[in-house]
Amino acid sequence: MTVAVTPSVSPRRTLTVCGGAHALHDGFTDLLNVLYPLLQAQFGLSYAAIGAFKTVYSGAMAVGQIPSGKLAVRFGGVKVLAIGTALIAVGYGLAGLMGSLYGVVIGLLLAGLGGSTQHPIGSSLVSAAYSGLRSRTALGTYNFTGDVGKVLLPALFAVIAAALGWEQALIVIAAVAVLGAGVILGTLKPVPLHDKGDEPKAAMAGQDRPWAYWLLFSIHIADDLVRTGFMIFLPFLLRDKGADLPTIGLGLSLTFAGGAAGKLVMGWVGEKLGVVPSVILTEVATTTLILMLLPLSLPLALVLLPAVGLMLNGTSSVLYGTIPEFVSPEKRTHAFAIFYTGGSVAGATGPLVSGFLGDAVGLPIALSAVACIALTTVPMVWALRPAFR
Repeated sequence: MTVAVTPSVSPRRTLTVCGGAHALHDGFTDLLNVLYPLLQAQFGLSYAAIGAFKTVYSGAMAVGQIPSGKLAVRFGGVKVLAIGTALIAVGYGLAGLMGSLYGVVIGLLLAGLGGSTQHPIGSSLVSAAYSGLRSRTALGTYNFTGDVGKVLLPALFAVIAAALGWEQALIVIAAVAVLGAGVILGTLKPVPLHDKGDEPKAAMAGQDRPWAYWLLFSIHIADDLVRTGFMIFLPFLLRDKGADLPTIGLGLSLTFAGGAAGKLVMGWVGEKLGVVPSVILTEVATTTLILMLLPLSLPLALVLLPAVGLMLNGTSSVLYGTIPEFVSPEKRTHAFAIFYTGGSVAGATGPLVSGFLGDAVGLPIALSAVACIALTTVPMVWALRPAFR
């Protein structure tokens, strides 16, 4: 099943609204990296416990993505996306009001389920609104908007939490989510979902190549393990270098700003060099830059973080934008849901494993191991070369 965008629905409006939803949802997810050190300081948590919090959120997101796609087919993607955004507000608002570990766990569970709606629905709406080769560019833009939220919302949350406390900061974020849900409902027209399998083959961009899709999926999993493992450790690495809470928020924003630039830069590099060379470039550079980050002082680390973010996140635009080449349109919504579910599963398990590793061997060694996972993608992307011939 995929999304059919009727002529009355503007592709530009679809991209704008879905991009805005992407910015909000990704920002809601990554502001948790500011919350974790606060929880550790208040409740005396281990790295493994922090990883377990991330597992709750990402696990809920993983469980909900495929059902979200099915609900969108039945009830409409716009409604499901708005309800999911409102559910994030309920989760964060509940966590802020309760102010306890149990409240945080329940809140993260609800927020993760709400966050599961955005990626499969938003990416499917955008890919259907822009047909043919325009789909790659549109998906790259859509992917970029997520990093705008990653830059802005963690920094905003850090400032509010430093002034008022993390509980009040979560309540403010919940209010932003309510506003976002209202904007989605008010600006994006309902879009029908139906099976496009009976359309002429000539109108379809992309052919089913399962082996290439699943190889791309495996690369995506490894890439997500590195990204989520790095992000779970980064606030603690900065704290160990002497950073206070606003500086940790700044460090995260610098990383996400570099990631946002990476989405655009690597989209251009991918067109010039091709998918295989560009992915190899970003993954090798990711390992190198993370290892360089470890011994640096706080000021130098902050200078390097945008470059780390550029390489750490640049791969994803290339991967997401390639899915339509390997999957026919009538199967694309489900393919996107599976792809994002895999990333959420990696995001759920990676931080937990990384947390146990950090408790066992210390942060520097654990972060070095996470960095080296990026190198496992090199042989996989090399094996993908025949798919582009």
